[in-house]
Amino acid sequence: MSTSTATPTESPEATAVREAAQRAAAAAPGVRAAGGSAVDAALRTAAGLLREREAELLDANAADVAAAERAGMAPGLLDRLRLSPERLADMATQLEVLADTPEPPAQREVRTLPSGERVYERRVPVGVIGAVFEARPNVTVDVASQVLKARSAAVLRTGSAALGSARALVDLVIAPALERHGVPAGAVQLVPTPGHAGAEALVGLPDLVPLVVVRGSGEVTRKLSALGATAGTRVLAHADGGGVLYLDASADPADVTRLVTESTDRLGVCNRLNLLLIDRPAYDRLWPVAEQALRAREITPSLPPHTHPLGHEWALDSGAEAHVTVAPVDGPVDAAATAIRETSGLAATVCAADEAAATAFIDAYTGTGVFWNTTTRLLDGYKLLGLPETGINVDRTPGPRGPVTYLDLSLRQFVVLPA
Repeated sequence: MSTSTATPTESPEATAVREAAQRAAAAAPGVRAAGGSAVDAALRTAAGLLREREAELLDANAADVAAAERAGMAPGLLDRLRLSPERLADMATQLEVLADTPEPPAQREVRTLPSGERVYERRVPVGVIGAVFEARPNVTVDVASQVLKARSAAVLRTGSAALGSARALVDLVIAPALERHGVPAGAVQLVPTPGHAGAEALVGLPDLVPLVVVRGSGEVTRKLSALGATAGTRVLAHADGGGVLYLDASADPADVTRLVTESTDRLGVCNRLNLLLIDRPAYDRLWPVAEQALRAREITPSLPPHTHPLGHEWALDSGAEAHVTVAPVDGPVDAAATAIRETSGLAATVCAADEAAATAFIDAYTGTGVFWNTTTRLLDGYKLLGLPETGINVDRTPGPRGPVTYLDLSLRQFVVLPA
C-alpha cells in the first residue's frame, strides 16, 4: 500500500511521481465541485488556445522531433511524435466535440424492492486517474480531457521524447483553460522525469492513484500491468495491437486493394494492418492484388516460412515498421481462430462478397473489434464513438473493452432510498 509521504529509500523519480499525485489529489475535489458546465467551458477554451498558441506549441514539438531524429528514432515513431497545424486543429475539434457531448444522467433508477425501497445506480468520480502513454503529444490532450470530463484529476506520464511537447500543452493550453473557468489548474499533472522508473512508480500508488490507463509497447506495458496488480492498482492496459485482414475466396479484388491501402496509411499505430490472412484456395489469385497494394505503400511482405510469430507487431519494431506478415488459412473460421490465437485480439477485418463467409468470420472472432469490408483503422474512439479515447482495452475479461472514453472512467455506486 502507498503512503502520502516519501520513504527513505524512494528514488527521485518515485518522489516526483508521488508529489504530482498529491497535487492531483488536492485538486480532485475542486474538479468535482466545479461541475460539468465549468469543465466543458474549459475544454472549449483549451481548443481555442490550441489554435491561438499554435506557433509556440509547434516550436516545442520541433525541438522534441529534432532531438529524436538525432537519437535515431525510427520514422514510424517520429510520425507519432510530430505535431502539425492540421493535427493541432484536429485536437481542437475533438475537444469541442467532447465539450458538446451530452452526458448521461449521473443517476438512474434500477428498480423498486418488494419492500418499497428505491434502488438507484450512480456514477461517482474515481478521484485521480493516472495514464502512461507513448511519445504522442496529442494523447496528452486526449487523456487529460477524458479524465476531466469524468470529473477526476489526472497524472500523466508520457514517453521522454515527447516531454517538451507535453509540458507545453499542459502549461500553455490545459492549465490556463482550467484556471479561467474556476477548475483547479493543478488537476492535470505531468510527471516531469523521463525513464521507466516514473511509470513504475505511478502504478504503485493505489491510495493516491487507484486507476491507471497504460498504453505503449508490449513488454513494458505488460510489466507495468503486473506491477500494478501487485500493488493493488487497477490497470487498464493496452499492451499489444496489430490489425488483421482476412481475404476470403469471395473477396472483390477492388476491395482488397482498397482495404490494404486504407489499412496502411500510418505504420506506427496499433490498428494498422499487421497480419494479412488469405483463403488458401484463392491465395494465388488474391495475393498478387494485395502485394501490389503493399508495394505501392513501400511495405515489405513477410512471407512463409516465417522466422517470427505470426502476430509479431511491426508497429513496435523500430526500423522495421514497413512490414506486413502474410499467411494462408483454411476459410473464415480458421482465419478468425488464427487471428485470435496469434494476435492481441485488437481488431480484424473480413474482406468478402459472400455474406455467409463474412458472418462466419464475425461470429468466430472474439476480439475487441470486427469489421466487414472496412479497415481496422476505424478502431479508434473518435472514429467509432465520436469521442477522444484514453486508449483501447483488449482485456478478455468483463470490464471496459475497446476504446476507453470518459464514460468508462467512473465508479458504479448503488444508492437505496426509502419508499
